[in-house]
Amino acid sequence: MTVPAELLDCRGQRCPLPVIAVARRLPELPVGTVVRVLADDPAAAVDIPAWCRMRGQEFVGRITGPDGPGYDVRRSV
Repeated sequence: MTVPAELLDCRGQRCPLPVIAVARRLPELPVGTVVRVLADDPAAAVDIPAWCRMRGQEFVGRITGPDGPGYDVRRSV
């Protein structure tokens, strides 16, 4: 299980806002850092992995927990 170094709470935000949040934050963090994006908009399940592929970042996976759905992204470049 991956332990995220940071949590971005984007619950209640419609896409593309969760993607924009991770796109702004990730470059400020060291390569290898994992960020968990909490996002309850169903479009995030498609948009976040797609953004990772387009930007060369690693989509670690989707998590489900008491805080709702989340998406782990590791900074690769």
